[in-house]
Amino acid sequence: MHSSAQSKLGKEHHRGLRDQRRHGLSGLHRVKRGWVWNQFFVLEEYMGTDPQYVGKLHSDLDKGDNLVKYTLSGEGVGSIFTVEPTTGDIHALRSLDREEKPYYALRAQAVDVLTGRPLEPESEFIIKVQDINDNEPKFLEGPYSASVPEMSPVGTYVIQVTATDADDPTYGNSARIVYSILHGQPYFSVDPKTGVIKIALPNMDREVKETYQVLIQAKDMGGQLGGLAGTTIVNITLTDVNDNPPRFAKSIFHLRVPESAPVGSSVGKIKAHDLDLGKNAEVEYSIVPGDSSSMFDIYTDEQTQEGIVVLRKPLDYENRKAYSFKVEASNPHLDSRFLHLGPYKDSATVKVSVMDVDEPPLFSRSSYNMETYEDTPMGIVIGAVTAEDLDIGDSPIRYSIEWKKDDENYFDIDPVEGTITTSEALDRERTAKHNITVVATKVNNPLLYSRVSVTISVLDVNEFPPELSHPYEAFVCEDAKVGQVIEILSATDRDMPHVGHRFFFKSPRDIRNRNFTIRDYGNNTAGVVTRKAGFRRREKSMYLIPVVVEDSGYPIQSSTGTLSVRVCACDEGGSVLSCSAEAVFLAMGLSTGALVAILLCMLILLVMVVLYVALKRHKKKDALMSSKEDVRDNVIHYDDEGGGEEDTNAFDIGTLRNPKALQETLPRRDVQLEAELDLDSEDNEDIRAYIQQRLQENHTSTSAPPYDSLATYAYEGEGSVAESLSSIESWVLDPEEDYRSIQNWGPRFKTLAGIFSQRESIQGVEKRPENKGGNPREEGSEERPD
Repeated sequence: MHSSAQSKLGKEHHRGLRDQRRHGLSGLHRVKRGWVWNQFFVLEEYMGTDPQYVGKLHSDLDKGDNLVKYTLSGEGVGSIFTVEPTTGDIHALRSLDREEKPYYALRAQAVDVLTGRPLEPESEFIIKVQDINDNEPKFLEGPYSASVPEMSPVGTYVIQVTATDADDPTYGNSARIVYSILHGQPYFSVDPKTGVIKIALPNMDREVKETYQVLIQAKDMGGQLGGLAGTTIVNITLTDVNDNPPRFAKSIFHLRVPESAPVGSSVGKIKAHDLDLGKNAEVEYSIVPGDSSSMFDIYTDEQTQEGIVVLRKPLDYENRKAYSFKVEASNPHLDSRFLHLGPYKDSATVKVSVMDVDEPPLFSRSSYNMETYEDTPMGIVIGAVTAEDLDIGDSPIRYSIEWKKDDENYFDIDPVEGTITTSEALDRERTAKHNITVVATKVNNPLLYSRVSVTISVLDVNEFPPELSHPYEAFVCEDAKVGQVIEILSATDRDMPHVGHRFFFKSPRDIRNRNFTIRDYGNNTAGVVTRKAGFRRREKSMYLIPVVVEDSGYPIQSSTGTLSVRVCACDEGGSVLSCSAEAVFLAMGLSTGALVAILLCMLILLVMVVLYVALKRHKKKDALMSSKEDVRDNVIHYDDEGGGEEDTNAFDIGTLRNPKALQETLPRRDVQLEAELDLDSEDNEDIRAYIQQRLQENHTSTSAPPYDSLATYAYEGEGSVAESLSSIESWVLDPEEDYRSIQNWGPRFKTLAGIFSQRESIQGVEKRPENKGGNPREEGSEERPD
């Protein structure tokens, strides 16, 4: 297959091909393509016996001289497609299925028969399998299941079904599908194009028919005659709606119950039937108010939807033998679409007959509560119980107390009268409430008895005074104003009851507090109120306020508590800044343990410093005592300084000791040679001589321990007119030396001259009595002034 416009081009190309062969050219030169073909088609499902003709290849270089050979390559060549080499005719060797493979891509080439060289480059073409209607529509998701509420209106959507056709939708009508209902009318309809199924009949009732099976057909070729068709089944279920009220099977129900039936026990069952399902079939039962409605109650059994009639009050055959009341059954879940059909409830009458039973005694109360004071004497009646036989026989009753194991017997009961008395002393603080059980038994039938609970409360005698709830510690700001409440007080009382007490707060009558007062608020609380403005922490850091608390019992009890109030420094908002040193540390975030640790460390450091100073002084003292040149003497302190300008010069410690002034034996002025001994007898003469000898040795010894204080003076220098004033050198002077010349040294030495003048006058007074008494002091025993 080729176009007619290509003939001339084919001739020229053929001529060039012959020239090429004549000259023996081995190379292949590119020439302009001179042959083409169109897209080929092959009919699917070919049933003929001969190969199916597909098309023809032809090149304008082919002049019919059998010098051109046609070849094929690609999908299915050899197995499906073949080409005639000389003519270019293409045939299909077997039947093809478009649904299996819709087209094949092949390559064709024209080759020189003599040289085997291609005359043209390869060209691709497609053989397309032409579709026929050989596939019916199929419902791949069938069969279908759907549900729709009953009583739905016409046109309500149910479900959509979809069929697929394997034929080519772009060629003809082989894949154009039309839907229809074969079975299921007149209840449902289907859209022929979309396959949507809808309700076609109104008021479809689930209680009449619940499930439907619909047969849907899908046909191709647009539904025309000869088209292929497929079917599927759609199972449609109608879901329940509340379109039916409950109904009693009968209008009167008869029930029987013995008079001994306990309260809360079941009397009987009734049932209203509802044709709906699930929650739409739930039924609520209620008793219509009336004469007997208070004796019984009814509730719904959730499993069976039955109404259970129960007893609310005890029955007594002797008083009433029959009851009748009306019961209503209704749906709790209503559908507003069906309310127009009528009320969704039904009613029936229930008649209850009471059967006579021989009953135990009946107490006049279901329980008894009695009270007695804790100081009630034994044998006093605190209350009584009463029971009677309501049966026709009217049997006598006997009473007893049912004692529990390990319980103490505090009470007795009179078996005939039923009066309860105390048998032991009661203590409210030990047991505030006693629970006993009293048994009433028929004399005619001891097997019939009743029990009743008796609660005996032990009333409190006002024994204990009220007390403050806890130790109060308040604070008051230094800038507090008059009438400011600084603390709210409350109280507790160990007497019963723990609630309901009435407390009164006040200040003691004999104490007048000018700083604070107690204000009773009348609700068992009181406030501590300031009576003056301004407090000074330095003057007084804490106030102790006595508070009197009274109760309202009989007799009235009271106690006095003490409230401590600290004076604190506060900010403008009234928040405490500090109340004491401890508060300062606490404000810094230090705990009590940390504060104690800090104080302990400070104490240890202080002890170490004291020990160090003492040790240093001790070493200094030992150094002074160890030197043989050290001098021990009284030191006279004066404030006048020397007159030399060289007093501030550096000094040598050797100069202070001045070894030239030392003598071999010097009298000790700090040792008194004369001892006051009573040695009158002649036998003690030797002892007296020995003692005098020892005193003289100690007087002249330089190693004896000192008996006076010691002060060391620095060297004043050599330029002073008075020379050195140190006591270190002054002790070597002659005791009889005249010190009156000091008065001539100037006003600075006036004080020193006065001291020596006073000393000479004292020595003169001491010497005169000694001379008169004939008992002169021995040499070296001169006293030193203190």
